[in-house]
Amino acid sequence: MKRLYDENLYRFDTAQGSYWEATAGDTIVEAEPLSGTESCDIAVIGGGYTGLSAALHLARDYGSDVRVLEAGHFGWGASGRNGGFCCMGGTGLGSSGVIKRFGEEAARSYYRTQVDAVELVRQIVTEEDIDVQIQGDGELDTAHTKKSHERQKLEHEALTRVLGIEAELFGPDEFRERFYDSAEQYGGMLVRPTFGLHPLRYCRELAAAAARHGARLHDRSEVIEWNKSDDGFHDLITRDGMLRARKVVYATNGFIAEDLRPEFRGYTLPIISAIIASRPLSEDERAAHHWRTELPATNTRRILNYYRMLPDGRFLFGGRGHGRGEPRGEQQTFSELQRNLGKIWPHWRDIEIEYKWLGLICFTGSLRSVIGQTEDDPSVFYGYGYHGNGVANGTWTGKKLAEWIGAGSAPQLPDIIRGIGKKFPVPKLRFNYLQLGIAISGWLDRRGN
Repeated sequence: MKRLYDENLYRFDTAQGSYWEATAGDTIVEAEPLSGTESCDIAVIGGGYTGLSAALHLARDYGSDVRVLEAGHFGWGASGRNGGFCCMGGTGLGSSGVIKRFGEEAARSYYRTQVDAVELVRQIVTEEDIDVQIQGDGELDTAHTKKSHERQKLEHEALTRVLGIEAELFGPDEFRERFYDSAEQYGGMLVRPTFGLHPLRYCRELAAAAARHGARLHDRSEVIEWNKSDDGFHDLITRDGMLRARKVVYATNGFIAEDLRPEFRGYTLPIISAIIASRPLSEDERAAHHWRTELPATNTRRILNYYRMLPDGRFLFGGRGHGRGEPRGEQQTFSELQRNLGKIWPHWRDIEIEYKWLGLICFTGSLRSVIGQTEDDPSVFYGYGYHGNGVANGTWTGKKLAEWIGAGSAPQLPDIIRGIGKKFPVPKLRFNYLQLGIAISGWLDRRGN
């Protein structure tokens, strides 16, 4: 199957050597590979947050006959590899960009769903009684230059006055006193609601909850062919079996296999996001940069970094990746991440890195997440494109897809995310667009813009 990135990124039988995999706990997911010919009412392709949330809500709230097909183990993809930020976002535009493109009323409607999405994760964690190591009650956005702090003031105005989102703005001295200091700290903003969590534990617990409520789960069951039979069933073929379903939810996000259905070809741009995690830092090491927060944080670089102090004192630091995911590109990515970490926090320049991993986030041609059903076949539903904010958005999208299918009519959705959006112009050049954008963004960051 032809894919945008190197096959090194699609080894579904191999787990990433991530910190999350090493600390995932003992949650047992009742799953087995699909074998022989089976049938169901609803098949979900993709065992990440979107697919598992859809399966959980379909089975629990509607008693639906639902099965999930996952190419690797549950949590193999981005849902088990991300930074663990349960936050608002879901677009590549930012709040000011959403307002400018869609207007204030539409933007407010959209951001209400973003708040709901974060709180939905918290609700599921409570209702299903699961431990996902929640940290913090907001997200820090750190200004890496004086210019970026000026732009933050406009963003703060958009969030609070127009969108009704809770946000606080801090100058550099107050930011240092309350949170941390670094070589790139000119103030910042705290936005709520947001919290950190263990993303793989959350994904596995979603899977376990879906199974408890009656969903059937199949791991190691990559869909390699998808046909529609004359009797109206979708035939989803894996290496060891076939699942026949009346309805299908397509929920593979950045790992979407476009060749399976022509309707989805050219709409997404997967982007490599990579993470490193240090050994545990001592109290003295943390004090060297006045670190006194457990809030998840990002900076305002155009090539974004995101980071957290984990519960065991390790420092997690993430950013964008190089190349097409081949081993050489991986090593360049990890080396650059460690250099940037040392540049921003000089006292941690020589800190030992114990875990390194990467995966794919999903941008779309319209720079927004999407949810809908295909025009030519109303039995096919989809949801993806979270622009690096999939923990909350994927969970919320899965629930809305379950409501759509279970109730038999479309739920109320913001116009911003409804429908499949726009194709990339000349889709075969998507990777070139990405490299050009990274080059320009890196140049602007180096100039301090």
